[in-house]
Amino acid sequence: MLLMLYTHPSRAAQLARPECLVVEPFVSVQTHLDTYGNRCARIVAPAGPLRIFNDFTMSDSGNPDPVHPAAQQHSVCDVPPEAMHFLLSSRYCEVDRLSDAATQLFGSTPPGWARVQAICNWVHANVFFGYQFARATKTAFDVFSERTGVCRDFTHLAVTFCRCMGIPARYCTGYLGDIGIAPMPAAMDFSAWFEVYLGQQWHTFDARFNTPRIGRILMARGRDAVDVALTTSFGHANLKSFRVWADEVRTQLA
Repeated sequence: MLLMLYTHPSRAAQLARPECLVVEPFVSVQTHLDTYGNRCARIVAPAGPLRIFNDFTMSDSGNPDPVHPAAQQHSVCDVPPEAMHFLLSSRYCEVDRLSDAATQLFGSTPPGWARVQAICNWVHANVFFGYQFARATKTAFDVFSERTGVCRDFTHLAVTFCRCMGIPARYCTGYLGDIGIAPMPAAMDFSAWFEVYLGQQWHTFDARFNTPRIGRILMARGRDAVDVALTTSFGHANLKSFRVWADEVRTQLA
């Protein structure tokens, strides 16, 4: 099995209490960085029940996601080589199938930050959220056609629209607690958002919530959900249950 359950190396300096991936029953855990710089674990899982657990405390600024309305869009010829593949179609992001729709919807929007925000506004307003709409094979084109999905589907559609409009976009997964907002009624889950390359740097956007949030903790980045799968089994495996928590512990960090 491949496990992508660590925090992203870019957040390592903010770990107030080190994370430790625990596998029960005990097996050897090998770690490596993948093509996108994500920290991964590799195990040989024994037959029978398997429990995987990780817990840590992260220091955070407490500030919401930065907003840079003046960030400019690059022409494709000026996109750096390392960002070019975030303009292409991928497993869940069919740029070729949605290019015409993207041009019709966003072709007249100002390029740059405003265009990405217009994409987020459209996806947020036109896709209905519900866990009952999730399925492993659902692509951006499916989300556009069905207008339903979970956070990963919102992200796939927004990422695809950005790529259609010549804006490099990459998929992100991680933790997002109910910090600075009214508590959500549903149980916590892993969250998906995306980053776009504007003004010579990457910026965070979230089509599901469509507002800057506090305490976003990145785990992994990639082209789409394929590259950041939390677990990948080479053999038969049934997920019995999982639980996610991302709670503010301000007094313990003071």
